[in-house]
Amino acid sequence: MNSRIVIIPTYNEIENIQAIIEKVMSLDPLFDLLIVDDGSPDGTAQVVKQLQTTFTDRLHIIERQGKLGLGTAYIAGFNYCIERQYDYIFEMDADFSHNPDDLVRLYQACEQGADMSIGSRYINGVNVVNWPIGRVLMSYFAGFYVRSITGMPIQDATAGFVCYRRKVLETIPLHEIKFIGYAFQVEMKFTTWKYGFKIIEVPIIFTDRTKGESKMSANIFKEAIFGVIQLKVNSFFKRYQRP
Repeated sequence: MNSRIVIIPTYNEIENIQAIIEKVMSLDPLFDLLIVDDGSPDGTAQVVKQLQTTFTDRLHIIERQGKLGLGTAYIAGFNYCIERQYDYIFEMDADFSHNPDDLVRLYQACEQGADMSIGSRYINGVNVVNWPIGRVLMSYFAGFYVRSITGMPIQDATAGFVCYRRKVLETIPLHEIKFIGYAFQVEMKFTTWKYGFKIIEVPIIFTDRTKGESKMSANIFKEAIFGVIQLKVNSFFKRYQRP
């Protein structure tokens, strides 16, 4: 069985889904792919199921009813991949903002010793394409804010392009992960760091989506701002001890 699997959460990604699947499936080394679809009314899941006949045993799908949030989609995906004993488990967006070719570099970083590798927009300056300057500044200073509150030595704590070794996800009590929006990404990195796992940032170029609609909202942004403080406070009352 393949040791690598990529999790892509989807909601209304009909314009991107076939292309992203075909690109991931073309990579060397091989990656399996798990789509977690939140009941997309545009037919995203139907396209995935049609492509399963082409990519037999490598393309998987979890269908959920309604928009249940990014964090819960990844938790469902993590549990699916742990149960099937994949060694390297990846997070990636469906819209090509993350270059699928960089999956190989994230895998190599973990294969060479990292427990978590992060596709980082900010480890070598600011590497973002097609974002308005206001959003670039907001994202960059969000990283500064997270580092200041949590103490994590991570430049891109909100990044959603990540590789985990399975042992990280087996160690973290996934049922205790609380956030469902972009704060989920911070919580996972913070928890991984608190457990003492080795984290490496791999420089990438992030390109904003050209098809489909962004899922960012005011509620998601507010969760991230106040969630970071909650994470830090809660950490004072928790023991991070590997089994």
